[in-house]
Formats: sequence, structure tokens, C-alpha cells
Amino acid sequence: MQNEKVKEYAGLLSHKKCSLFFKRLFDIVVSFLILLILSPVMLVLAIAIKLDSKGPVFYRQIRVGRYNKDFKIFKFRTMVQDADKKGLAITLNEDPRITRVGRLIRKCRLDEVSQLLNVLGGSMSFVGPRPEVRRYVEAYSPEGMATLLVRPGVTAPSSIVFKDEDKILNSGGDPEQIYVEQILPEKTRLNLEYVARLSFWKDIKIMFQTLHAVAK
Repeated sequence: MQNEKVKEYAGLLSHKKCSLFFKRLFDIVVSFLILLILSPVMLVLAIAIKLDSKGPVFYRQIRVGRYNKDFKIFKFRTMVQDADKKGLAITLNEDPRITRVGRLIRKCRLDEVSQLLNVLGGSMSFVGPRPEVRRYVEAYSPEGMATLLVRPGVTAPSSIVFKDEDKILNSGGDPEQIYVEQILPEKTRLNLEYVARLSFWKDIKIMFQTLHAVAK
């Protein structure tokens, strides 16, 4: 995090304190309100997950967040218990570890709803580079480390572009190698563009673009 490329992006962000303030204020207020409104839906999801398979309601995985610090991300569990010990760190469409209820939850992108807890707590934001596991962060270029200057997000421009990344991962070959060599570099490029051009109003636009992409 101390290389010259990262310092360049840190310099850009130092001029965006107003946007960063409103971005965090928006995260706190809106995540609280949405959690309040969706609490009945989340309760139904929790019951469905517990009835469908053994294990906890939430899947908590260690991801790399702001300033290269680890944090636990909350997601509704869509796979069998201890799935991370039984296969790859990335999940393919036809992954046998996905439960019946989990398949429906993933199709509707409802597993991401619980990340509002991370947003409210401050480890994530509504918009920002998607958090990766440590071994993928270790594949970042020196410039790529600058994506860790901001809070990771529930969505990002890179998430919209790669919303169907499963198709690439299923194209043949080692999925992890495909992710590291083909997908991760382009995601990093898009995330760096986001950091360099960060603004509160662009975040709002990205959120609407995400809703449109999910609806399609």
C-alpha cells in the first residue's frame, strides 16, 4: 500500500473528502432503512435456509477490505456447510455445493442483501470494488492495490460488466486460472477507474445501473 502508484490515487482521493463524507452518510441512513423494510423478507429467507439444509443462516467469509485489512463479509448461505473446504473459492453455475434454496436465492441475487449489515457497520459501502479473498489480492499489480483505498462495495461498474462471469469461467480450462488471468485484470482496471473518478452522484448512478442489470 506504500508504492508510488497507490500514493497517486491517495492524492486524488484527498481532494474528494466531501464526496466521501456524503457517501458514508448515505450508506448509514439508507442501509438502516432498507434493513428495516426488508426485515420480513430476511426472516423468510433465514427460515427457508435452515429448513433446506444443515448449517448457519449466514455464510461469513474473510475478505480483504479497505487499507488491505481483512473483514468478515455476510452473505445468506446458499451452499452446503463448509463448502469452502470442499471446492474452489469461486462458484460456478452448476456447482453441486449449491443447495436447492440457495440456487433460487442466487438467481434473484438475494444472497447479497445481508451485506447491508457490512454497509451499516462500515466495513463495506453500497458502491465500491467488490472485495476479494486474500489469494486473489496477492495477484494484484502494484497499481491494483490502490483499489483498497476505498471501502469495498456491494456493487461496482466491474460487477455490472461481469454480472455473467460464470459463462467465462465455464468456457473451458481451470476456472481459477481463467479468473486470475482473464477476469481479475479487467475488473481491476475498471475498479481503478472508479477510484480515480469517485463521486457521490456517480455512486447513485451506478446503483440504478445495477438495479437495471439485475432486473434484466
